[in-house]
Amino acid sequence: MRAAAPSGDDLVRVLATLANPHRMRVIATLLDKRAYVSELARDLGISRALLQVHLRKLEAAGLVESRLELSADGKAMKFYEVTPFAFTLTPGSIAEAATTLTAARAAGEDD
Repeated sequence: MRAAAPSGDDLVRVLATLANPHRMRVIATLLDKRAYVSELARDLGISRALLQVHLRKLEAAGLVESRLELSADGKAMKFYEVTPFAFTLTPGSIAEAATTLTAARAAGEDD
């Protein structure tokens, strides 16, 4: 069974999200283990505030997901992990996705 091809808007959102080196590093770091924000910020060497911005964009694009859990001492901790995904980029798949772009995306407007 063939997986549904992403819409043009979804493909643009994912590619734009992954066009940032910090976000690519987040995905790479989360590949082998899930992590909470402070741990992930330390591993990546960036501030928690900056990391939060990137995590929100990754989550909105469907590339990571979060889960709130309580630690042993009762603190709420938000853990992030990679959402399994796969995209095949070929001239044909891009052409197919382009046919489904909304008017704003087709006109070249960005978020």
